Amino acid sequence: MGKNIVQKIFESHLVSGECKPGSPIALRVDEVYTQDATGTMAWLQFEATGTDRVKVPLAVSYVDHNMIQSNFRNPDDHLFLQTAAARFGAYFSRPGNGICHQVNLERFARPGWIGLGTDSHTPTNGGIGMIAIGVGGLDAATVMAGMPYEIVMPKVVLVRLAGKLQRPWVTAMDVILELLRRLTVKGGVGKIFEYGGPGVEDLNVTERATITNMGAELGATTSVFPSDERTRHFLKAQGREDHWVELKADEDAEYDEIIEIDLSSLEPLIAQPHSPDNVVPIREIAGKKVHQVCIGSCTNSSYQAMKAVASILRGRKVADHVSLHINPGSKQVYEMIARDGSLSDMIAAGARMLESSCGPCIGMGGSPGTGQVSIRSYNRNFQGRCGNKNAYVYLTNPLACAVMAVTGEITDPRTTNIEIEPLTEPDMFIINDNMLIPPPEDPSSVEIIKGPNIKEVPIKDPVTDEITAEVLIKLGDNITTDDIMPAGAQVLPLRSNIPAISEYVFHNIDSDFARRAKEARQRGGGIIIGGENYGQGSSREHAAIAPMYLGIKAVIALSFARIHRANLINFGILPLRFRNSEDMKKIDPGDILTIKNVKDALQSDGEFTVVNTTKGFEFKVFADLSQREKELIIAGGLLPYVRNR
Repeated sequence: MGKNIVQKIFESHLVSGECKPGSPIALRVDEVYTQDATGTMAWLQFEATGTDRVKVPLAVSYVDHNMIQSNFRNPDDHLFLQTAAARFGAYFSRPGNGICHQVNLERFARPGWIGLGTDSHTPTNGGIGMIAIGVGGLDAATVMAGMPYEIVMPKVVLVRLAGKLQRPWVTAMDVILELLRRLTVKGGVGKIFEYGGPGVEDLNVTERATITNMGAELGATTSVFPSDERTRHFLKAQGREDHWVELKADEDAEYDEIIEIDLSSLEPLIAQPHSPDNVVPIREIAGKKVHQVCIGSCTNSSYQAMKAVASILRGRKVADHVSLHINPGSKQVYEMIARDGSLSDMIAAGARMLESSCGPCIGMGGSPGTGQVSIRSYNRNFQGRCGNKNAYVYLTNPLACAVMAVTGEITDPRTTNIEIEPLTEPDMFIINDNMLIPPPEDPSSVEIIKGPNIKEVPIKDPVTDEITAEVLIKLGDNITTDDIMPAGAQVLPLRSNIPAISEYVFHNIDSDFARRAKEARQRGGGIIIGGENYGQGSSREHAAIAPMYLGIKAVIALSFARIHRANLINFGILPLRFRNSEDMKKIDPGDILTIKNVKDALQSDGEFTVVNTTKGFEFKVFADLSQREKELIIAGGLLPYVRNR
């Protein structure tokens, strides 16, 4: 029996286990990279392991999220990240060098490698034939300290592509929006999406990366494309042809599922508020007034995308009532559009040019006004993520975004008379790595500098045999990590100060949550009740660390998103699921729950009895934990587990 791409890469990196769906496996990792919103904590956690140097072949520390320097916190964290990278053996990508996923695709990602990144959109690198998985910072820290990456083997889904895109107005963004329309934000949980079929040849590497980037919105573990001649062309143009290897599935490879997409049948699509899977054809909602357009982010900020946008704006004017924001993905892209005249076309049309950073995607500037419509080529449109929960964010491809900036309303670009000049992939990108700082050969004299906002990592005590705690909040389905731990310019600068950032847990849903949690902490702690897909979205481990600091002992939900579930375990919080969904309806905030015989249940079948002492009934919950995950919970989380070992 032949092998698919995922099996080939996993088996070449297998430390232990068997690559069968549902089986625990341990993998050797080639690269770990961090970004500053999660990286400060990851490097503090790495330091806490007591390891002198990173043990993976390549580590990179990026700064791309917290770029606004309105006070000392962000620049202090940037200096900490730079000195920690030098001390521990990682490259450092300076502020302004670009968004981690775009820069990593350009300068580091390799076909056949396995990489981890402390950001949920790490799978962007799958566009180059790499298995790239988003993880929490503590997982990254322990892998950098020399441990293998442990995961339950996902199912592998083949997305077979046929035909060709109806260019220019149908782009790679429409491929992933079509998948989200079909499968929803829960459709990829426990799965890896592998792309194949003749249609793959129609997509260049950065287009493939757009698709793998937004695979995160499906809840997928990761997504991957073959490595072929188009991959080779991209790497050669980046001066890295020696990193190319051919990588494809065998003719008789088997898959757990197969999805067929005819690229020729796709039309321009748009995701409506407030979820990436609320997808319809643009033509169905054409005519709605637009107030803001944002183009770029890690999803659509490549040189080809920027050049195409510029050709639409050339000689035209942004509508009077529209604010157009553009953030190229990297310094390389910025320099190239500056040299070829694209940047001047954008500026002349009325675009507001932003830094090569995440920017408005995470609510870091560029917030739309009250009740306004924002059209974005980004990957998420969760309510409030843009910085204003009273705004309406739509997601569509970058060329449609540019058209709407000019027309001032939601427009099917096929109905316009706008023409785009044919675009070809460059044979050579401008290579300028002067903002990528390699680690010194001798780090012994490097001093790690920590500003006053950087606090030590809190560590949880080992689990107790009985938990009695108050239900502090009851939530519905698809609660995001943005809901749990908001982003934005006010909150993210506190990322290295857990006591301070914990004040904002659930702030946009229940501003009194942190106060109640701290009071409950004195009485035994708190419990969170959630619905389906609890913790979807960003890999932000602060959505687990801060609740742990506030005394949360368990989250009982109908189901969990992969990364958040892992983060809860890493910080010693029990991720429990209702055995009977009807039991959830009987629980209210303020109820006192007792979970009995915790250690026995952990060490046996993972089924727990919970007594609602307030209402006088009991119910069953369970946790599908691997042996290692059980040991983590018992120890109080991954960091005490590693230190004990």
